[in-house]
Amino acid sequence: MLEHGASPPAGDSDPRPPSSGGLATRLMRRKPVERLVAEGGQGEGGTLRRSMGMWQLTMISIGATLGTGIFVVLGEAVPDAGPAVILAFVIAGVTALFSALSYAELAGSIPVSGSSYSYAYATLGELVAWVCGWCLILEYGVSVAAVAVGWGQYLNELLNGVFGVTIPDALSQPPGDGGVFNLPALLVVLLAMVFLLGGAKESARANTIMVVVKIAALLLFCGVAVQGVRSGNYANFFPMGMAGVSAAGATLFFSYIGFDAASTAGEEAKDPQRDLPRAIMLSLVIVTALYCLVAAIAVGAMPWQRFEGSEAALAGILKAVTGQSWWAVLLAFGAVIAIASVVLTVLYGQTRILFAMSRDGLVPKVFSKVHPKSGAPRANTVLVSLFCGVLAAAVPLGELADATSIGTLFAFALVNIAVIVLRRTRPDMPRSFRTPLSPLFPAIGFLLCVYMMGSLGSVTWMVFGVWMVVGLVFYFGYGLRRSRLATAEK
Repeated sequence: MLEHGASPPAGDSDPRPPSSGGLATRLMRRKPVERLVAEGGQGEGGTLRRSMGMWQLTMISIGATLGTGIFVVLGEAVPDAGPAVILAFVIAGVTALFSALSYAELAGSIPVSGSSYSYAYATLGELVAWVCGWCLILEYGVSVAAVAVGWGQYLNELLNGVFGVTIPDALSQPPGDGGVFNLPALLVVLLAMVFLLGGAKESARANTIMVVVKIAALLLFCGVAVQGVRSGNYANFFPMGMAGVSAAGATLFFSYIGFDAASTAGEEAKDPQRDLPRAIMLSLVIVTALYCLVAAIAVGAMPWQRFEGSEAALAGILKAVTGQSWWAVLLAFGAVIAIASVVLTVLYGQTRILFAMSRDGLVPKVFSKVHPKSGAPRANTVLVSLFCGVLAAAVPLGELADATSIGTLFAFALVNIAVIVLRRTRPDMPRSFRTPLSPLFPAIGFLLCVYMMGSLGSVTWMVFGVWMVVGLVFYFGYGLRRSRLATAEK
């Protein structure tokens, strides 16, 4: 339930940094909630500006979630579930809901930029927080690159439909798929960088416009495609049984990843205790409703057997229903905007997580430097954007893209644990939102995340393992000694 105006107390219970001790003690040191909140917005040379209300926060969450998934995922999920893909979307949404409830509680209690990294630091200790932050760097960084790669393909479809020209494959396809250097992928990341350099308020405004456009594109699809709906297409609703629905649900779950992006704006929200939980929950409801509506009309307008291998199912449906190709051009325009919005919001989240980690001393100070005029971490933004842009343009991602999923699920699992731990260690701390039926719901959320992680392939686990080893080497070689908690103990 929501409690208006609640905020963490100034100094009750466990305000002291942990005392010096052996290695195990140092690895388990926790950062007090009060200190996390008190440092909110503070960076090197300036402070982040609180400029976003609930509407902007909700749009950030939707912007990071509603992207390529709905435009291409039906071609993968419908063959598994048939018309029951509608139910699969609901199941995937409910699965995401358990973690979203935990995010909502912690975002309202600990409204800082670090998201699950900061939540883990306050509850599970520095080493676990580092591992979580390192997973988030993998999740957000690779996600930006992977999404940007697909932007060029939709851009080509749009250019071909409007002007009859396309960018050559060598400059528009990812390396390994016929491309040499994916120029559009680099351009969309640099465009997002320009918006972010202007400040959070300007970035949020641009994202809101893009989110409205892509929602309008999907609603336009529904309004046109509903004319082709035939009741017979729903007749065999469970052709693959519940096993097929479950398989499709596992595929579709990753279409919901992104709602946590709002929690990275905790230090730039006007009233984070009130607005962050609401934004997270509202965005999940809107995205789920939109997914189910689009899926219901899509499978009603085209027999489910024809979705096999279709990466542009929605465009194909519009063309079949109207007999005209320009509807597909409009949908391609919506997809271009949708992907650009995802790049913008996910890149924003990446910079804010690194900002929080830098302020704690675990990564170099350059990532927490704030420009006094714009109130944005400019150096951080430029470095992250260039890295993600080059990664998208010049590096064959392949299986690496799947590592986004495992990094996200690991972070989600830790957030669910953090809710349980904080309820036990700080039961009296004011919470603007409380996860219902705790610890049952957080425990279910944790188990669902573990289950999803177990369904990922061996190559993904190998990539994840290598990433973790690199992260631990960096932590023990740099972060452990430079941690601000460590220097406070001396």
